[in-house]
Amino acid sequence: MSDMKALVSIVVDPERSSEVCSQLSQIEEIRKVYEVTGQYDVVIEVEVGSIEEFREILNKKILAIKGVKMTESAIVLCEWK
Repeated sequence: MSDMKALVSIVVDPERSSEVCSQLSQIEEIRKVYEVTGQYDVVIEVEVGSIEEFREILNKKILAIKGVKMTESAIVLCEWK
């Protein structure tokens, strides 16, 4: 069971959008991948055991994908229905 959840908003090179989403969906810790409109192109939901694990996934897996230009992360403090 995961101890923390984060939402990561991503700016993507428009020519690589489908490829980026496909690669993101293959990362085990990413629960959902949404293509969205607005300031960001993609929003993902990540579940991990610790902030250290999140940092490693962000740096070594998400930011390593060709076409990911920028990310902004928000750690979930409380989930409401």
